Amino acid sequence: MPAKYTQTEKDEDFFRFSALWQALGAASDPQLVFDALARNYTGPQRAYHTLQHVRDCLAEFDGASMLAERPQEVEAALWLHDVVYDTRATDNEERSADWAREVLASAAVPTATLERVAELILATKHIGLPPSVDAALVVDIDLAILGREVALFERYEQQIQQEYAWVAEPIFREGRAGILEGFLARKAIYGTAFFHERYETRARENLSRSIRRLRGAETV
Repeated sequence: MPAKYTQTEKDEDFFRFSALWQALGAASDPQLVFDALARNYTGPQRAYHTLQHVRDCLAEFDGASMLAERPQEVEAALWLHDVVYDTRATDNEERSADWAREVLASAAVPTATLERVAELILATKHIGLPPSVDAALVVDIDLAILGREVALFERYEQQIQQEYAWVAEPIFREGRAGILEGFLARKAIYGTAFFHERYETRARENLSRSIRRLRGAETV
């Protein structure tokens, strides 16, 4: 189960979201959109993909916002990229992108803007090279957890396993190891120099250790 989302955190998040909503020129009530977003992110099936993940992404973004070509769109994508999350589905990013399109269109945000936000969300499928500078930034921010301190990475891995508790453990371990091996096999995990320098080495250490454990070659 995710940690309790406190009223203080909710107030802080709404203040930031409301400022973004205004900056995007959105015409709808930010409170209604934020409440719907918060309901999605606080669903009982979530352990990692919660508003805490969004908060962590925004903290990473605050240190790298100078890299963005359209920072408001990057921030919007970070808020919305996991708004739909179902571990039994394979189209979460597409559904999250559609959710973003719908709420942005209903707020009279220009079509070009909402389509770019949707494209950034789709980039978090982590398939192929990001199609733009901003997409590379969103992808690196989403993957920053791979290069965090050991304790944080280990907690992340535990939370992912909690989200897939319905999967038999041998099947989960095999599937998870395959995913992590895919990232480790890349020439570079991070596409921006900023995140590569910050997290690449530790990410490879974290991934290697987790893969060994999942494959049964190492215990915690």
